[in-house]
Formats: sequence, C-alpha cells, structure tokens
Amino acid sequence: MVHEFLEYLTFERHFSEHTGKCYSADLQQYGAFLAGLPEAARGYEGEGEGGHAEGGGGTATAVATGVETLIVQADVNTIRRFLAFLNDQRYSKATTARKLATLRSFYKFLVRRGRVTTSPVAAIRTPKQEKRLPRCLDAEKMNVLLSSPDTGTLLGARDRAMLETLYSTGLRVSELVGLNLSDVDYLGEVIHVRGKGKRERICPIGATALQAIQQYLTHRNADARKERFDGQALFVNKHGQRLSTRSVRRKLDKYLLQAGLDPRISPHTLRHSFATHMLNNGADLRVVQELLGHRSISTTQIYTHLTTNRLKQVYDQAHPRSEGTVGAPGPSGRSSV
Repeated sequence: MVHEFLEYLTFERHFSEHTGKCYSADLQQYGAFLAGLPEAARGYEGEGEGGHAEGGGGTATAVATGVETLIVQADVNTIRRFLAFLNDQRYSKATTARKLATLRSFYKFLVRRGRVTTSPVAAIRTPKQEKRLPRCLDAEKMNVLLSSPDTGTLLGARDRAMLETLYSTGLRVSELVGLNLSDVDYLGEVIHVRGKGKRERICPIGATALQAIQQYLTHRNADARKERFDGQALFVNKHGQRLSTRSVRRKLDKYLLQAGLDPRISPHTLRHSFATHMLNNGADLRVVQELLGHRSISTTQIYTHLTTNRLKQVYDQAHPRSEGTVGAPGPSGRSSV
C-alpha cells in the first residue's frame, strides 16, 4: 500500500524525489511503530525507496503483510499513541506535524482506493507550531557576501554567479542546481525555472546576475577540460558534473566564514532576503508570490512580518495624524499617553 501511495505521489501528484523520500521515511517509521519494531525509535532519514520492507525472502513478506493489516485496522487511538510516541522521542512540533500530514494524505489515499472505510487521522488536530520568522540579511551584509568570491578563477566566478542568481531571483537551491544553460534568456533577462511539483515558471533576473553568469561562462569556455563538462548543466562542480544542493551549502559556508557573517545563514536565507527586500521596496505581495513560485499567498505573507519598517514609512507618509512623538507632553504639560 505504501508503494502504491508513493507511486501516486510521484506520477500523479508530481512530487519531487526529496519529498517522496520524506513521505517514505515517515511511513516506514509508522509501520515499524505498528509492528513494535525497534527501528521506529531510531526513525528514518529518507533512505527508503518505495517503502519496501528490508530483509530476506518470506520473513520480509510476512512482516510487510502484517503491517498492512495493522495499517488497515488502525483507529484514532492508534494515531494518538503514535503521536505520544513521537513526543516521547522528543521530535519537534514541526517534525511531528509533518509526519501527521503524511499519515493524513496516506489514509485519504487509502479511503479513495477503498482499502479503508474511514481515515483514523480525520479527527486528529495538527499540533500548533511555533511561528518563527525567517532569517534575513540586510542589503549591506548581502553586498559583503556577494563580493566575497574571487572572480578571477573558474570556481570563484561560478560561486559569485550562483550567489548573485539566488539573490536576484529568489530561487530555491534545488531550482538553482537544476538550471540548464538553455534556461537563461540574456536578451529577455529572464530564466526558465522548474520548481516544486514539476511546476514551471519564468523569473526575471537582474543585469548584475546575468553579467556574473557570463563571466563564469567565459572562464568555463576557456577551461581545457570543457569538453568533458556536463553540456546541459549551468552550474557544474570541479569535475564538470552538475552541482549538488549540498555543494552549494558548503560553498556558502565558506564565504560566510570569509566575510565574518552569521554561520547559521543558509542558501534559503538568500531567498528570504530577496522576498523581504522586494516587499520593502514596494513590490506587490501577489507579484512576490509569483516570483517565489508559491501556490498560496498565505505562504508568502510570512514575509510581511519582516517589512515593518516599510509599513511604518507608508503609514507616516499617508496618515494625516501620524506625525508627533508618542509620550510627548500635551497642552496641559502632561504626557499625551
């Protein structure tokens, strides 16, 4: 049943490979919990492929069959016990919410396929999560970071082009490494992006980022090994193969250390900074939603919490009674507060 569900996510819902692995890992842990296996306490790191039971021959088949029976027989109390188990294992609220969302989708799928009559997750409420604002770099620190790579070398020019592209477009790092040479339209100043769920979009890209890409490609085309480089990928590693998301993170860590910036900054921070700076400078929320590739504007609205200064400026300019200092003495000599 898990295998059927994962195939549904991949071929009908067009979920990414990474998301599929997360769903697979969550369901393997749930199955191990139902079967009382010690693996449940260790959890899974997305290593599962298709949710197949591991082991030899008939034993693995018997375990899988038994788990399927337990999945079908599960009720609301089963789900509550699983959530209590996750709490005992000290999983964060965010991780618990994700695992519950996996089960919610899984049982909806089973109901539609007639494997179960009702979903045991339907009556379970998602635990309230702590709202954390995304970390963001101000314009000055962003300039320091972008100027860190040495553009006199192939790898330095590549790194500068990557950082400039991330900040100029607000791409996810997975979208960045998925870019092909043909995706860059220098004349139209846009790039073709393949996003989450195989959704495609066109993103404007600034002249500075395009110049950085061109400088990187000049180095790349002059390299003696260029014939062995991946002929499609825009950003390649030192061996000429498409760059991985992990490599982008390592490169960013290097430049954060070099520039003396907060080491907790991630490639996603550049995406947050892009959205925040756009809103601070007057961009419409719907436009930023389209640029980021968000399905729902509620996802984009988190950035409005980071643009308080912009809101205050607009308020001061627009409201006829916005002037004056809070707490200043009134006509009677007492504080107006």
